[in-house]
Amino acid sequence: MEKAGVMAQLRVLLVDDEELALERLQAMMASLSEVEIVGCAGDGETAASLVDQLSPDIVFTDIRMPRQGGMALAKTLQTRPGVEVVFVTAFDHFALEAFEVNAVDYLLKPVKPNRLAMAIEKAKRRRTLSPALSGSQRETAGVDGYWVEGRNGMTWLGVETITWVEAAKDYVMLHTAMGAHMMRATMLRLGAELGPKGFVRVSRSAYVRSTAVVDIRERGQAGIVVVLSDGTAIKGSGRHAAVAQAAWNAR
Repeated sequence: MEKAGVMAQLRVLLVDDEELALERLQAMMASLSEVEIVGCAGDGETAASLVDQLSPDIVFTDIRMPRQGGMALAKTLQTRPGVEVVFVTAFDHFALEAFEVNAVDYLLKPVKPNRLAMAIEKAKRRRTLSPALSGSQRETAGVDGYWVEGRNGMTWLGVETITWVEAAKDYVMLHTAMGAHMMRATMLRLGAELGPKGFVRVSRSAYVRSTAVVDIRERGQAGIVVVLSDGTAIKGSGRHAAVAQAAWNAR
């Protein structure tokens, strides 16, 4: 039983068909007091059976493996609440699929100790969520960033860096102080994920971070203009604008 206020060690299962890769992860984790390696497997099929036997908290898995790959394993584990997945792979082009199966993180080989520690910290944050949350609620509350296409492949964009979001047909544009990033998603999905993170919808096509708003100006029947701290002006309209305006007036 865990003592009050003390997080028990995270039980970790390592999955990779390369023995050297397993040994490297084991060596790096040996110095981490917050994790306990409870088992290793060389393919996803074996790993799935070990999950039932060992009840790990986190599964670190490669993607390309014989018998069953890591992506198929992750999809299987979505039906097992409380088991988080971290991908460890030499390929960067599976990152979008990793997000779709709600992976905690996506590490590229050779894994650096600081990135490993970051992934474990992300898993710990997810596990501190209230156990009363359902699986879908846990997924929504646990969203802390997105994988987006960058100049040098996929890059992680933390939610805290996003100031506003706009719709772009089947995509959305995530705006940050350093530029905008396009991602395939719906505004409905973004609303569910970003609402708990302090974002407010101001129109059918835009969400803004409430703490980035410095002014809201009325445009008569045309709606409102939301002004952000960096000077960006975003048009608000319809019932979303009315709600945003009321919240601003009541601050």
